[in-house]
Amino acid sequence: MADDITPTNRVVPQPPAGARRRSPLRSFLRWREASIIVVAVVLVAYFYISNADFLSVDNLQTLSQLVAPWVIIACGEIMLLVCGEIDLSVGQVFALAPFVMYFANQAGLPLWLSIVVALGVAAVVGAFNGIVTVLLNVPSFVTTLGSLFILNGLTLTISRGFPVNTPGGPAITAIMGGGGFSEFLWALAVVAVMHVVLRHTAWGMHTIAVGANAIGASEAGIDVGRIRIGNFVLTSIFGGLTGILEAFRIASTDPLAGGTEYMFLAVAAGVIGGTSLAGGSGTILGGLIGAIVLAVLRDGFTLQGINAFTFDLIIGGAIVLAMVANVRVAKLRDTGGRS
Repeated sequence: MADDITPTNRVVPQPPAGARRRSPLRSFLRWREASIIVVAVVLVAYFYISNADFLSVDNLQTLSQLVAPWVIIACGEIMLLVCGEIDLSVGQVFALAPFVMYFANQAGLPLWLSIVVALGVAAVVGAFNGIVTVLLNVPSFVTTLGSLFILNGLTLTISRGFPVNTPGGPAITAIMGGGGFSEFLWALAVVAVMHVVLRHTAWGMHTIAVGANAIGASEAGIDVGRIRIGNFVLTSIFGGLTGILEAFRIASTDPLAGGTEYMFLAVAAGVIGGTSLAGGSGTILGGLIGAIVLAVLRDGFTLQGINAFTFDLIIGGAIVLAMVANVRVAKLRDTGGRS
């Protein structure tokens, strides 16, 4: 009788073999960064075979100095892209912040406090972008495009179009980007913090929810406006920090530094790394690897003597190929590795 079935003779259903043991390949394909990691490894191997000096200490330092500013700005842009926005003005915050630091220091403030003031001004710019976008319902593309020109004009006005020497002694210069790989270490620290924020905090989960479905997020009790404005502020702070680090690295503050190139390369790094332009999906680690890919391409082709003007062609192709690869890997991930 059915009532006489005991635990010793009951048939326990067994999970499928594939569920008991997942192959390393399938496990790897489940990573969002899988495709771009493969691309990065292949590129590094190719350029090393082409030129053994590619992995020399001096060239690795050059690579780190290319990667660091793109990565730091990308961490902010990724947060914005994930919640469905974008900041075109962050490259001009990059140029403005070091001048704010310089003039604050010239006014008698200690250098550390001058840095804080500069980052505070950057935060105000981000808050302005966020408030205009959220409260006045102006598309972030338009808002930040206007801010781009305003900040560029402001920087040129206060600097009179001339560069200045970055203040500070050898110790703070070494810490703030002037010493070897120090700026790259700053970038890694920012990546580590922002990865945790995006993946393991309520702010990150709410950012993803806002980008995926703003109406649903609002109905679930999430303050959509606060999330968007906060990420604008965060992006501008990272832009200002990057500008300050670069000013210390090259020992000069240039009003023409930064600009749209840094912004677009940061966005490209995020997109290549797997961040969706449609919002609701992104990865900080992918942005790091995407920036490394861009830096490897630029530096590797430079060592090979290829015209630097072709780099924009390479970036465009890399973005398209990366998006195709990301879509393909996402399908493989959803099907458990089956094509």
